[in-house]
Amino acid sequence: MTNKIKIALIGCGRISKNHLRSIIYHYKISSLSAICDTSQEMLNEAQNLIVKEKNKFNVTDKKPAEYKDFKSLLNDIKNKRININLVVLATPSGLHAEQTILAAKHKIHICTEKPMAVKYKDGCQMIKVCKENNVKLFVVKQNRFNSTLQLLKKQIELGRFGKIALVSVNVFWQRPQSYYDQDEWRGTLELDGGALMNQASHYVDLLDWLIGPVESISASIATISRNIEAEDTAAIKIKWKSGTLGTMGVTMLTYPKNLEGSITILGENGTVKIGGTAVNKIEEWQFKDESKYDLEVANSSYESDDVYGKGHYPYYKNMINSIKNNAKAICTGEDGLKSLELLEASYRSAKEEKVIKIPLSINH
Repeated sequence: MTNKIKIALIGCGRISKNHLRSIIYHYKISSLSAICDTSQEMLNEAQNLIVKEKNKFNVTDKKPAEYKDFKSLLNDIKNKRININLVVLATPSGLHAEQTILAAKHKIHICTEKPMAVKYKDGCQMIKVCKENNVKLFVVKQNRFNSTLQLLKKQIELGRFGKIALVSVNVFWQRPQSYYDQDEWRGTLELDGGALMNQASHYVDLLDWLIGPVESISASIATISRNIEAEDTAAIKIKWKSGTLGTMGVTMLTYPKNLEGSITILGENGTVKIGGTAVNKIEEWQFKDESKYDLEVANSSYESDDVYGKGHYPYYKNMINSIKNNAKAICTGEDGLKSLELLEASYRSAKEEKVIKIPLSINH
């Protein structure tokens, strides 16, 4: 495939700006061919941002087509009125499964925002249908590309920690009631999920990606202050198959603003804490032995204006390369499913008030 990957962005809300900027940044290998949202106001805002971003790079691609209905876009693809190679789903999480399955049946590659679905069984079905139709499924986990976490992962792979005893993950953010009141679907169990499923999803991803396979989960969740159906606060206890123990604390009630998005790893030969508001600052880095990688610590930390980090740009480069050249994708549907499995295990644990073993049973 030598031509540009033609992309349709579905959903033009809060996170869409990161996707629009990343697609246009990679204008030499991708083209934003269509945008879709039920709101004309959101479509207009997206088009304005697209013009602004294209001007930065003197991109002369034609204006992307607008759609207010995903099925209308798929119908135009089917009837060859528009050519699309990849749809990016930046829609409410509860819609991802249905939209993924529809796109797969039209032989289009799919990228979903996190989480890939709000139910584990739906995630399994998404992967199954994509395989049956020979299309690729990607899940956005841009934190994996953070320079801080890339450096940390390398130390784990090298065994510099020795045996890892304890892992602590914290997501102490602020989401006021006004955030949830923006849209009717926010904070609902069917379409969004709560602090764990939505905001902390990227941090749940770190549990398996960095430390390894999880053996069991025990969790408590609560809706303490926000007027929403889902939880605004959660506490999790994790046991890995390696014997490592860990905890995860999540709340959207941090006053007065986002305080911390962090992971701390304590091993017999090393201690590392990566904090900041979005795992963007190396706050502690101590190892028994010295390594050339220690010289990279100072340059790995970076400032971040939001909780999303800077990982969308390399994420898109990797995803497009996977489609064009069959390169290894950093986060596939299977990778996204691991996070979803841990999320659902946490909810089951909280509901049933017991430890939940991994792997989960689909027929629960």
